[in-house]
Amino acid sequence: MFSYSSLNLSPYFLLSMNPYAGLVDSLRATWLSGKTRPIEYRKEQLEALGRFLDERKSDLFHVLHEDLCKPIFESEISEVAYTKNEVNEALNNLDCWVKDEHVSKNLALKFDSAFIRKDPFGVVLIISPYNYPVNLALVPLVGAIAAGNCVILKPSEITTHTERFLAEALPCYLDPETFAIVTGGPDETTQLLENKFDYIFFTGSHNVGKIVMTAAAKHVTPLTMELGGKNPCYVDNCCNFQNAANRIVWGKFFNTGQSCIAPDYVICTIETQERLMPCLRQAIREFYGCNPHESPDYGRMINDKHFQRVRALMQSGRLTIGGETDERDHYIAPTVLADVKEWEPAMQEEVFGPILPIFTVADLDEAICFINSKERPLVTYAFSCDSKVVNHVLNCTSSGGFGGNDTLLHAALVTLPFGGIGFSGYGKYHGKFSFDTFSHHRASLLRCIGMEAINTIRYPPYNERKLALMVAALEVKRKGMMCTLL
Repeated sequence: MFSYSSLNLSPYFLLSMNPYAGLVDSLRATWLSGKTRPIEYRKEQLEALGRFLDERKSDLFHVLHEDLCKPIFESEISEVAYTKNEVNEALNNLDCWVKDEHVSKNLALKFDSAFIRKDPFGVVLIISPYNYPVNLALVPLVGAIAAGNCVILKPSEITTHTERFLAEALPCYLDPETFAIVTGGPDETTQLLENKFDYIFFTGSHNVGKIVMTAAAKHVTPLTMELGGKNPCYVDNCCNFQNAANRIVWGKFFNTGQSCIAPDYVICTIETQERLMPCLRQAIREFYGCNPHESPDYGRMINDKHFQRVRALMQSGRLTIGGETDERDHYIAPTVLADVKEWEPAMQEEVFGPILPIFTVADLDEAICFINSKERPLVTYAFSCDSKVVNHVLNCTSSGGFGGNDTLLHAALVTLPFGGIGFSGYGKYHGKFSFDTFSHHRASLLRCIGMEAINTIRYPPYNERKLALMVAALEVKRKGMMCTLL
């Protein structure tokens, strides 16, 4: 069978055969023209994105319900209004964000101008997942536009209705010379990644993330990786158990558990498990009724593949709450598993569905040791009436984010960075952090061409006097140190 790989073809020839090479080249030509650099142009595009969210809100609600059976409440606060907040934050602060950041100087450069210039990277690629197909596609886009980049957006093909709608509607609002959407599955994404981008922003699974990282490495392209992990949720013996249960149930079963920041498992003592369980049962009943299958406020798994994967995790531990499923409807009831063991499937992979395992330990110290023995998660949660306990968990663990006595809400603040650490990803965004992520912080020094006499101390021929003067001129002195007179 004929294969191009059997020929000794240059990578430039192969790239020219790529179906997206022309698109990338066109966007790069636009960026090089300087079109996206003016602040007013960036604001116009952000305003257009805001109009899209306002004018097409009902359409967005419809496609989100078609794909994930999302209730309007969840679609509004986690997708549409959430993204609109990011747009407004950028518009409110862009003038300030883009300003040169002047820095302190040493004696040698006292009369010069030293600052950090926030430059756009160029042509950036955003690859988004299925679980929040509006939020996780458009929030990074806000930062990329605000920073002055040209953008190719690759939404998830799994949420077919949302993907199609974004591809048809967004180009009616954003400038086609600086923005494009590419649709399709793994083959199209693979071909897209063969091109050279100036920055890649990826949200998704670890397996796909490794493929993206490999593709980026070929072009030495910087990137942000927003992955996931098993987010622990410690519940202390000293706790308002019903309040804790309400907040855990909401965070776990919001979007049917398909949230990268959902509490993945509860970790607590056996005594706490017994006291928490009836509270979890009551919260589920109050939120979704006696039959969550009929609740308009409870969604569905995205497809059969993920339904089968999550349902198989019910073999872990002891089924205590829920467990009902409907394969035709991709429905899995809000489910709680007690006494789950470390080696069981529900504790070996990210659940990413409406199943809450409870893992028991002897005490707080053992809980922290267990958390720290695992890969660092995207977020750690801790519930206790004792603030010292919450702060102890915060101080003694490492994760992308932290939530004390609540779940999910840390991600709703545009003033906090969102991102992982280690296995859960790297890089951060939201608010100004998005702007910074998509900006190259360019070290800049502007000097006068005259006044050459003061430069002679750094030119050869060298001597002891010149060395002493240069060391003194470049010195950074400790603050608060007593001066010793010799």
